[in-house]
Amino acid sequence: MISRIDLRGDALPEGGALRDLLPRAEFDVEAALETVRPICDDVRHRGSAAVIDWGEKFDGVRIGSIRVPAGAITEALERLDPAVRAALEESIRRARLVHREQRRTTHTTQVVPGGTVTEKWVPVERVGLYVPGGRSVYPSSVVMNVVPAQEAGVEGIAVSSPPQKEFGGLPHPTILAACALLGVDEVYAAGGAQAVAMFAYGTEDCLPVNLVTGPGNIYVAAAKRLLKGRIGIDAEAGPTEIAILADSTADPVHVAADLISQAEHDPMAAAVLVTDSEELAAATEAELRPQVAATKHVTDRIEPALAGRQSAIVLVNDLEDGLTVVDAYAAEHLEIQTADAAAVAGRVRNAGAVFVGPWSPVSLGDYCAGSNHVLPTGGCACHSSGLSVQSFLRGIHIVDYTRDALAEVTHHVVTLAEAEDLPAHGAALKARFGWKVPQQ
Repeated sequence: MISRIDLRGDALPEGGALRDLLPRAEFDVEAALETVRPICDDVRHRGSAAVIDWGEKFDGVRIGSIRVPAGAITEALERLDPAVRAALEESIRRARLVHREQRRTTHTTQVVPGGTVTEKWVPVERVGLYVPGGRSVYPSSVVMNVVPAQEAGVEGIAVSSPPQKEFGGLPHPTILAACALLGVDEVYAAGGAQAVAMFAYGTEDCLPVNLVTGPGNIYVAAAKRLLKGRIGIDAEAGPTEIAILADSTADPVHVAADLISQAEHDPMAAAVLVTDSEELAAATEAELRPQVAATKHVTDRIEPALAGRQSAIVLVNDLEDGLTVVDAYAAEHLEIQTADAAAVAGRVRNAGAVFVGPWSPVSLGDYCAGSNHVLPTGGCACHSSGLSVQSFLRGIHIVDYTRDALAEVTHHVVTLAEAEDLPAHGAALKARFGWKVPQQ
């Protein structure tokens, strides 16, 4: 059901050589660019009509308008299962607690007497938040996108999710209900590359945005890559990943359950166990079969995900090697199920989010930990962060010098300008002082 990679014995290779040994899904965004290019060009030129046409082709339903009526959003909330509403409200409450603390404040540094640099943080003016709607329904992704944008102070928030044939061309009603709970009334029935293009170029129904965030399939990722520059993006999200670093103290029942929890997302989902315990590896393998058999989405998602090249049990010499491996892998989600898990977690350098000990599973982070579940995939956690309030803010430096403060440093500026063969840079200062460098 799941393969093994044995890295015991010899010293681990370094850098890229180690990463090449580790399991990873094939996710060729570059190849998908040629598929999404004509879609994006069509939306650019024909606007909403193109979004509707491509939605009919890919989602199997033709809609009259891409903008979801306000009444449909209100009705979705009124019909929402009370238990689901309570769970979403708690998810929102916890996410707000965490993300509210992330907001940066304006700070002024006095560099010299009379010379200051102030850094102020300004929210992006308008954002487009993408919520997937393919194999599953993701109201939690509405929460994870909207809450940090709101806490950052973004004024214009638009949500897009694919039209659903089952619901008359509207996005899934639970998606709409989550928008209602968050006070978002600008929602579009658009999915895939056409939704990203709609946000980037704007249409007669949707004003263009400055930033697009949210996970999606390979075509969403490709459209983000294609249109990056015209819009800002959070990341090119790939298949979801879980890595678990565990030793002999871990419970194989927990480990197997957590591997399966991510495998049920998609047949390309990655489930990786890194351990120095042969006994735990064997016990986890034995535990996988009955747990998989007892759940849903077995043949279409879980079994191909666990059996795929992106999933494996990786055996290492010891915990030190295990830490080296998980840092090289840079997982979207990393669980630490070891003795003294908090201390081990504190040594991790590369992960989208770290889950400490047996009572902090990834599923908690997906919904109600308060953390954000929009995280870097495909090894990007070695250089990128998950979605946060900072994703929606821009830092702007405000430079304010007096005449005396400028005079004091002019000779250095002129010297550096001439060293770079840019004499007009220096002249811009000398012009302020009668074309003479002030005496020091």
